[in-house]
Amino acid sequence: MTANQPTPALQHYVLHLADTHLILGQRLGEWCGHGPVLEQDIALTNIGLDLLGQATTLYEYAATLIADGRTADDLAFLRREHEYYNALLVEQPNGDFGVTVARQFFFDTFQQLFLQGLIHSSDVVLAGMAEKALKEATYHLKWSSEWIIRLGDGTDESHRRIQKALNELWMYTGELTTPAPYETELAEAGYIHNPATLRERWMEHVKQVVTEATLTLPPADAWMNQGGKTGRHTEHLGYLLTEMQYMQRTYPGMKW
Repeated sequence: MTANQPTPALQHYVLHLADTHLILGQRLGEWCGHGPVLEQDIALTNIGLDLLGQATTLYEYAATLIADGRTADDLAFLRREHEYYNALLVEQPNGDFGVTVARQFFFDTFQQLFLQGLIHSSDVVLAGMAEKALKEATYHLKWSSEWIIRLGDGTDESHRRIQKALNELWMYTGELTTPAPYETELAEAGYIHNPATLRERWMEHVKQVVTEATLTLPPADAWMNQGGKTGRHTEHLGYLLTEMQYMQRTYPGMKW
């Protein structure tokens, strides 16, 4: 496999990355105007905008790889639920602030490790995106880690809520480091790193922060829900897409 060769595996992989960034960015955008305090309202919105910016780059690249006439906007807004390949974690509802923080923390920990590896990809577009996004991801992880500690080591109420959030979202974390078939193919070709190699370091950082927050993690070998990377989603994604795609489907071809 040569750099930038538009194989089906590469097409699926780039769509997976784009979808994951888009869906999480959309979720964070739902907080706009509803944050617990103004500063954190702005922080959540800015993190969401960072992710949407990364998604834009990835969708534009996917459009060139697929080359069937669809634009980046078409790929983002006009596919059906089973055609999205985002990780299940990012489509989970915002819940309260603690749920959003826990979801972001799990993702950010993986994202920083993932980007550190992706900058060495033989694909110049992915490597360039990763290099640019790594600085943003480092801030995102700092933000979510600090909030895990503040909520866990805060009041009895904040401790209870963030612990509950960690417990409920844990089942979606295994998919982050479990390779889909297209990831395995690309990794074996030396195109990307296998996400399974990140599990140990991911767990190490998560445990470190959670321990400092006086919280506990569910068992590492607990059952994990998977399927998002291959188009099998929870019921939440359909509702999210209905809202997200409304304007494009109601007014086909609309331009801002």
